[in-house]
Amino acid sequence: MSITTQGSYLGNRVLRTEDRELITGAGDYTADLPHPGAYHAVFIRSPIAHGTLGAIDVDEARALPGVEAVHTFDTLGLPPRAGLPGVVPDTMSRPHLAHGKVRFVGDIVAVIIARTAAQAQDAAEAVVPDIEPLPAVTGYEAPLADGAGLLFDDAGTNVAAAGGTGEIEGLFDGADHVVRATFVNQRIAGVPMEPNGCVAVPGEPGGGVTMWLPTQTPHGAQAALAGDLGLEPDLVRVIAPRVGGGFGPKAFEYIEWSIVARAALLLGHPVRWTETRSENMLAMVHGRAQRQDVELGLTREGRIVGLRAGVVGDVGAYPMIGTILPTLTHLMSQGVYDIPKIEFSWRSVATNTTPVGAYRGAGRPEATQMLERVLDIAADELDLDPTELRRLNFIPPESFPMTTVTGAPYDNGEYARTLDAAIEAAGYRELCEQQRARRAAGDRSLLGIGVGCYVEVTAPLGLDGEWGSAQAHPDGGFTVSAGTSAHGQGHETAFAQVASAVLKVPMEKIRLVQSDTAQVPRGAGTLGSRSLQTGGSAIHSASGELVNRAREIAAHLLEASVDDIELTEQGLGVRGVADRVVTWAQAAAAAEDGSGRADGAAAALREELDFTQGQSSFPFGTHIAVVEVDADTGRVSLLRHVAVDDCGKILNPMLVEGQQHGGIAQGISQALFENVGYDDDGNPTSGNLASYTIPSAADLCGFEASTTETPTHLNPLGAKGIGESGTIGSTPAVHNAVVDALSHLGVRHVDMPLTPQNVWRALSTTTTA
Repeated sequence: MSITTQGSYLGNRVLRTEDRELITGAGDYTADLPHPGAYHAVFIRSPIAHGTLGAIDVDEARALPGVEAVHTFDTLGLPPRAGLPGVVPDTMSRPHLAHGKVRFVGDIVAVIIARTAAQAQDAAEAVVPDIEPLPAVTGYEAPLADGAGLLFDDAGTNVAAAGGTGEIEGLFDGADHVVRATFVNQRIAGVPMEPNGCVAVPGEPGGGVTMWLPTQTPHGAQAALAGDLGLEPDLVRVIAPRVGGGFGPKAFEYIEWSIVARAALLLGHPVRWTETRSENMLAMVHGRAQRQDVELGLTREGRIVGLRAGVVGDVGAYPMIGTILPTLTHLMSQGVYDIPKIEFSWRSVATNTTPVGAYRGAGRPEATQMLERVLDIAADELDLDPTELRRLNFIPPESFPMTTVTGAPYDNGEYARTLDAAIEAAGYRELCEQQRARRAAGDRSLLGIGVGCYVEVTAPLGLDGEWGSAQAHPDGGFTVSAGTSAHGQGHETAFAQVASAVLKVPMEKIRLVQSDTAQVPRGAGTLGSRSLQTGGSAIHSASGELVNRAREIAAHLLEASVDDIELTEQGLGVRGVADRVVTWAQAAAAAEDGSGRADGAAAALREELDFTQGQSSFPFGTHIAVVEVDADTGRVSLLRHVAVDDCGKILNPMLVEGQQHGGIAQGISQALFENVGYDDDGNPTSGNLASYTIPSAADLCGFEASTTETPTHLNPLGAKGIGESGTIGSTPAVHNAVVDALSHLGVRHVDMPLTPQNVWRALSTTTTA
């Protein structure tokens, strides 16, 4: 395997240039930033899920040594933050500090600002809020029940938003068999290595505030902060330093940031906040949290004739981005299959739990999980091989581009190709023979084989464009910029590769500027597996424009026609005349001193633009998981995981493999380990890493990840997203494998996570086990 470290062009395996700083600990994270004398913020959070908030006694806290300020709703002076305008009613807006009610364990009732973190913590323990408990509303059914308690009295309902297709006539006409099932896609936590936090420094720019945040979306955070603080956006500078994991929850604009910024502005002094792990489990948004009632109609041969799905999404105490995630489940509910009719309805309900936001995949894994589970049940009931049932119903390659019945504009797809590659790599037929032999022998170590086929949407929800720039400097270096904001994906490497291919210069000459609203004028950030196809394409296009401008300068300096100027690795020269070359450094210097133009106008050799590809792209793939289940204990052992993912044209196979491996690990973890739980009173039962299980490398197997390439026509790189694909394909493959191991014993379905207890309970309730 060859690895290129410099002078690279597209398609090569290139070592990540940012990793030395990351793995040696030399990078600065938010909690590392040196701001001598900064005060410390500590939040007082409600220990009760639902209750009427009365007086908050803060007098003792204010009098303690080192305390500079104590704020409640009445003194902070921030208006409530609306959820999603036009989607979530204003009656469900969130106050920055609780007012009138508390709505989940972790709701903020007050904030302490003190000279040291210890002093702030001591003062927090002296604050006594008066809370009269109310019945908690949790789960999927309770918020919708007649007479259910209301989180927001003025809203008159717990339904934050709802939608769907309405009733579809003749949905199951021609069906010989209808499969019915209910699935729960459990609530999970992001658990990034780095919890949340911020540093707020008032005064700059121009009487505003500079915020250092561990965020995926600096410009989104800037807009939210400016809105909360009543400032113009250019008075709020947001800088994202190194970020220790994002996965979607760090794309959320946290009210804690606005509270700290407001406190810093009131005091005229820097303030910082560093979240604890237990606080992170309460306060950082959770993901998934859907219940799905599904019906699938098929002919006796296995041809799908219709799908009906009713989805309830639990969006937590304050409905925001989680409210619209069921719309992505709806959009992707056709998956890779030719389904002529789909009836889909969804409701997002408020509950007395931590708010729900985006988590790796965000609405798309839920759609794939729903389809792949119901298809496996159908295969079992119709006595069909699960892979053949899928193949029978794939949308054929010649159908693309196409728009699905749910409105997804698929660009292209070769679904059978990834299935065939996964079957061959796994040795699927041999595995099935081995399973039959072991079952015949009565082996108590049960072998299960699961398949998961998926298509997902990347750059969704209008995130299909990005700003980018490219600049050449007189010293021979280059700067490229993008509105994306890396938090581990390898943008410094990937974007340098893109620019080097266009500019024909070594990668080490290229510097990436990102993650700072003062240096990057706009951008949507990094989420939705969009960075390469949008930010990378913006840099590609800006670099191309830079070449065009440099050719004009070279033509002027060489007294030649622009059409005769070509770019080589030596510079810009006259085609066929080897000794007449203008280097990039000379072109940049000529641009800046005006000698590169006939009119003498001077300007930096720089180009910027907004790239838009016009729609989302739709990567796809197939995963096959192989497991063993101990029939006596319910313990699941993951033996193999085979993944074949297609993300269009591959820029750097090493970066793609890293994203595949990370996504697969998170998807397996949801299937087997993770679950955010609450008791009937809304108390979290998984509030730290002693009670919330995530795997180590020792709990996983080696991943057999490979790719196919089906380039998209939507952008000049032919690239689609890959960051979330592994999460979407792996969960149903593992889930199906575990149920497959149990199916001959009468088990039809087990909800995730497939812990030993849950699997054992399913086995113990069957009459044949």
